[in-house]
Amino acid sequence: MIPQYLVDFSLQDLPRIDTDVIVIGVGIAGLFTAIKASEQNQVIMITKKSLMDSNTRYAQGGIAAVIADDDSPEYHQEDTLTAGAGLCSEEAVHVLAHEGPEGVRQLMKMGTEFDLEDGELALTKEGAHSHRRILHANGDATGFEIVRALSEKAKINPKIDIWDDHFVIDLITHDGESIGVLAQKPDGSRVFVQAKATILCSGGAGQLYRYTTNPDVATGDGIAMAYRAGAYIQDMEFIQFHPTSLCYPGAPRFLISEAVRGEGAYLRNIKGERFMDKYHHQLELAPRDVVARAIVSEMEETNSTFVFLDITHESEAFIKHRFPTIYETCLKYGLDMAADWIPVAPAAHYTMGGVQTDLNGETNLKRLFACGEVSSTGVHGANRLASNSLSEAIVFGRRIIERINALSPQAQVSMDISFTEDRKEVPSQAIVERRLKLQKVMVRYAGLRRHAAGLLKGLDELKRQYPIYHTCLTKREEYEFANMLTCATLVTESALWREESRGAHAREDYPERDDLAWHKHTVCRRNHGITEERIEHV
Repeated sequence: MIPQYLVDFSLQDLPRIDTDVIVIGVGIAGLFTAIKASEQNQVIMITKKSLMDSNTRYAQGGIAAVIADDDSPEYHQEDTLTAGAGLCSEEAVHVLAHEGPEGVRQLMKMGTEFDLEDGELALTKEGAHSHRRILHANGDATGFEIVRALSEKAKINPKIDIWDDHFVIDLITHDGESIGVLAQKPDGSRVFVQAKATILCSGGAGQLYRYTTNPDVATGDGIAMAYRAGAYIQDMEFIQFHPTSLCYPGAPRFLISEAVRGEGAYLRNIKGERFMDKYHHQLELAPRDVVARAIVSEMEETNSTFVFLDITHESEAFIKHRFPTIYETCLKYGLDMAADWIPVAPAAHYTMGGVQTDLNGETNLKRLFACGEVSSTGVHGANRLASNSLSEAIVFGRRIIERINALSPQAQVSMDISFTEDRKEVPSQAIVERRLKLQKVMVRYAGLRRHAAGLLKGLDELKRQYPIYHTCLTKREEYEFANMLTCATLVTESALWREESRGAHAREDYPERDDLAWHKHTVCRRNHGITEERIEHV
């Protein structure tokens, strides 16, 4: 059984710090919500590494918002609903499409500099978008530019206290309400931080898989701690695998942005043949799940570990200007995008599921909110539309702060809260070995294609690691592994429960989408197993 808390504690024995709002995480969701919250609140922003360590920093393609005269929120909404394969919340998608442009304007007011063409915002097109609506910065460094601008504002904001190298171990709750967090300082000591509201902005769980585009901080901490606290966790079976990560000896699984295909790149198998016409009428711009599985099929047919991405028909000047980061990274490993076909393969990229929220980012636990990849707002459904994630973070981030500002004062918090159990010493097997084993289990049994027998075997292997929950955890890597184990279990159980194929979830034993039986969300609750929430409109 997964316990409510990872460590024993007594609030009476801990130092206590009071603030108005706690923000956990420093990607676009964390930075944006912290800045907005600081307009009326004192904020403590907690990151387990530094301001520059988040998934946002590595976001290349851009941010989706309706800017062009020939585009409309209705088009954006339709594209998002189509990509989401029937599981999007129409209300949430409506909010995203209609409030996204104002969110972009707020980012610009905060100092983000998007690319211009002839004095106008430059727009590109990505997979499954019907119009050019992707804003980008420095060619292919959009996330880095956003983090740069927002972190500069956060660092000089007197109402934001930034805690680097702190780890939030657990959310502390009382009577179904979030009252703060238990955090560990760099020196190993612990502190209770009390706040009228806590916002999870901790990102996704890409590190569940051996091959991922995510940085090493993406260990699903926020999802796991919310689950332990009693929050509803929704749609965890939907893990998006990016079709095109660099697959080359000695190189990391570096993301080759979808925007490369948006600008006309072809996919070729190792025989040099284009193949996407066999799988989807949108060819290379089909939804990501379609492209990723098509690539795997071609790899299997040709007995290869990769396919090629070919943009050599474009000029070297264009490639260097539009994709400077990707160009320089490939060049570092002896690959010239202007002359060479780039070897690529799918890698875990984005967690579509997460902590279930309403349209104001609030969870079922009062005063606990979730924003960004850690959340499940209903925007992404079964398959995220490219570049919607950055828009989602700012749109729902603003709504969260409006809701927090309207909260009634918090009642006096009792310090008579504690948790103890009979804990053993951490097993001798190194955490790094456990982590690698977990990642291999997830790739093998809960990856791009799934089957009941494999999922059951994977679940059994994961549960053999459960004794870790009842040991004396003291280090960041131990907490991270416990969180990864929780998220891996939720993904595997949810994938086993959904007996159909939909969006990013593909079951070989149930290859068809079934709207009659499975037009519903998967909801995981600690001590309650999996329940369902049926969607009324097909």
